[in-house]
Amino acid sequence: MDEATDALEDLELLWAALTAEEPLEAALQRLVEAALKVVGGADAVSVTVHSGLEPETAAASHDWAITVDENQYAAGDGPCLEAARIREPVLVAGAEAFRRWPRFAADAERFGVHAYLSTPLALAGPDTELIGALNVYGFQVDAFDRLDEALLKLVTSTAATTISNASRYVRMRNLAENLRTAMASRSEIEQAKGVLMAVHGITADEAFARLVGQSQHTNTKLAVVARELLASLRS
Repeated sequence: MDEATDALEDLELLWAALTAEEPLEAALQRLVEAALKVVGGADAVSVTVHSGLEPETAAASHDWAITVDENQYAAGDGPCLEAARIREPVLVAGAEAFRRWPRFAADAERFGVHAYLSTPLALAGPDTELIGALNVYGFQVDAFDRLDEALLKLVTSTAATTISNASRYVRMRNLAENLRTAMASRSEIEQAKGVLMAVHGITADEAFARLVGQSQHTNTKLAVVARELLASLRS
């Protein structure tokens, strides 16, 4: 009960930090730090994401945990991959790990790891989207128990909203960058049109048609054609 009380007090202190809007990378790193503090037997924590064709580690408390993760990806099986696959927590230690994942367990043992606790990590929302798993590694065979599993599930459930907010933040940031790029390109195109109008005594539509024709003829983006025209005037 004392262990549970202390862990819950730690969680209460961490919720405020985990609810701040921030980039996804920072949110995942906060999640790692939260899990490392809450799970008493944790010696390292990492986050596996499945954003591309291959899984990758997006955040970790220690560099060696990244290597352990990468060995797991190379082996093609292990606790974090299994947790993501079955969408249920995976708690394994000692000889059982060697029976289930002989290659990975042997690699992990070189770093002193003998206990594994992974839980699936998903985004909050109407359409729940699995993004990977939160992984905890322990040096002691008895490092984790069912209470730690429950606490880790609580951490990931609470963090899901934060991670979802962070993902929206990233999407909005990318949209803003794209809009800034588009506005800059439009400015260059308008300047290039003005140059052609002044030099050739043509209308705005005719100037734009010339830029489009050059773009199609050279298979070059319209903004690049405009930029090169303006650069030629400065050289």
